Amino acid sequence: MIRVRVLQNLTPDGPGYLGRWLSAQGVAYDTFDTEAGQAYPEHITGYDALALLGGEMSANDDLPSLRQAERLILQAMEADVPVIGHCLGGQLMARALGARITRSPEPEIGWQTMTVAKTPPARAWFGEARALTVYHWHQESFALPAGAELLASTAACPNQAFAIGRHLAMQFHVEVDATKLATWSASRDPAYLRLQQAHPRTVQSGPTMRAQAAQALAAQQRLADRLYRRWLGFV
Repeated sequence: MIRVRVLQNLTPDGPGYLGRWLSAQGVAYDTFDTEAGQAYPEHITGYDALALLGGEMSANDDLPSLRQAERLILQAMEADVPVIGHCLGGQLMARALGARITRSPEPEIGWQTMTVAKTPPARAWFGEARALTVYHWHQESFALPAGAELLASTAACPNQAFAIGRHLAMQFHVEVDATKLATWSASRDPAYLRLQQAHPRTVQSGPTMRAQAAQALAAQQRLADRLYRRWLGFV
């Protein structure tokens, strides 16, 4: 049986749709929640894949858990154990490989449409569609590490996803499910509200997120199915 290690940075930010998908495929997974006091393991040994979730901290923050996550990323990639990173997780993948994490040209919160590159790697991961709508919540973004293939872009954040072989880093949240969306879109955090006022083009209100989710969430989950299947080598 395939066994997946999931690194969770914040207790409220669990695997979401990723966990549901893994269970539906009969894939076992262990979640390590560092905010709940569960230290990330020292080694990737015994696992067939590694997934990293998001978080409100910066990938550049001086947190031991983030540095351990980067060590596990490198261990996994060196051992040809497939790695997938969601938002902060994708940034940690880039940082582990020597790329810089900096403030995004514009923050992105809510549903944004990205342009998929016209390259064989992009088609292999994302299919034939040239435009896909995905869910974001970030103010920073990654540069591309050496050897990475850029897969998708938006005007607000040019580096939306990259692949290195069977490893995938994303700036967006394909693991978002209805529960996460309801919680996140109800945020009254002052920083988020200020961003909404300052960047109305790329930062959506909660009602706008929820209204667009009526169509966008199901489509994103179909995309997640495709990405997760390729990550685990099911295609």
